[in-house]
Amino acid sequence: MTTTTLALIILGVILAQVVIVMLVILHRRKREFQKLDVSKDSSAVVSMPIPSSAKSFSSGSGWEGYREFSVQRRKFEDNKQSICSFYLLPLDGEPLPLYKAGQFLTFKLFIVDPLSNIPKTIVRCYSLSDAPQPDYYRITVKRVLAPAGKPDLPPGLSSAFFHDQLQVGSQVLVKAPSGHFHLMENEHLPIVLIGGGIGITPMLSIINTVLEQRLKTEVWLYYGIRNGDEHIMKALLQALAKAHDNFHLHVCYSAPNESDIEGVDFQHNSRVNLSLLRATLKLMHYQFYVCGPKPMMESLVPGLEDWGVNSDDIFYESFGPATLSKHKKTISAISSEPPINITFSQTGKSILWDPTADSLLEFAEANDIEVESGCRAGSCGSCQTAIQAGEVDYNQEPDADVLAGHCLLCISKPKNNLTLAL
Repeated sequence: MTTTTLALIILGVILAQVVIVMLVILHRRKREFQKLDVSKDSSAVVSMPIPSSAKSFSSGSGWEGYREFSVQRRKFEDNKQSICSFYLLPLDGEPLPLYKAGQFLTFKLFIVDPLSNIPKTIVRCYSLSDAPQPDYYRITVKRVLAPAGKPDLPPGLSSAFFHDQLQVGSQVLVKAPSGHFHLMENEHLPIVLIGGGIGITPMLSIINTVLEQRLKTEVWLYYGIRNGDEHIMKALLQALAKAHDNFHLHVCYSAPNESDIEGVDFQHNSRVNLSLLRATLKLMHYQFYVCGPKPMMESLVPGLEDWGVNSDDIFYESFGPATLSKHKKTISAISSEPPINITFSQTGKSILWDPTADSLLEFAEANDIEVESGCRAGSCGSCQTAIQAGEVDYNQEPDADVLAGHCLLCISKPKNNLTLAL
């Protein structure tokens, strides 16, 4: 046997082994998607078969406008069945574009208003809750109930639509992934993820991305909820913490049930707060990603800066009725600014601008001006409003296309006296 023949045989064996390993990985991924930590609850909606052929990622950045998707699977993620994951496949069968872990999808929903019984169209955004996959998207939606003590008010329109109307086989219109809150993949710093309630969803995307890519990045997750009833993907998170030395799990219950066991179901009987972070994190240079209800954000985000964390290392997304500023302006700074008047021409209201407001959208809502909104982050364009007089400044560059003479209320503030077509 010649040296050349022997070398070809060895090369052939190596290639065969590589092919076998790749097939095993694909097979496991397919089984994971089909089973996905089978829920103990037998009432969960049964999934439709998943196509066996995996599609390759598109090299493009997305698509224009809305694209039709179908629900291929639903899975409840909590004991109370108030949080459900939806697996979405494109009807056109074309490849899905790669997205950045932490970004969201924008949905156009056709609903019937429960108060007026009139059909209407609303736009809402939900974070992608998995690492980028070649043939499906996953979002995880919490059902929003009527406000406490106000049973006459309707529950969340969009969350009720997802939970009650979008069954396996249902179709929905979706915009391409977008959003400024996402994993900064060009950095190699250790990552601290802080998720409050359903704010865990973009963190799941980041965790799965880091661990699936077998990156050596150290990841700390601080997940704050009331008790075990609200704990989503509990078994998965615990399994990931056991399987990966670089993943450090800290679950906080603020009001544990009698059946919740500290050290087993959760690690800390408290809220996620700065004291906990200082007690459990070594003095190192980290990237912080924070997402949750606004009260948590208003405490933690400025608190991190006060602790000495550089603002460039803090990335956040607020789930709630407004955006968030890391530091509010001081009273002296506010008092030195000239007063600005905001006129809402259609409602006939003329109101003095509140400099502590985070955005024109927040200001309008605080003054009972009804505004259609979706992402609250400058991406979906739902709050685009005509400017009849005056100018605005943007908190960040808009993702959505803004028509001439218009502005996105969710990420803008007035530069001077302003008249809006509202």
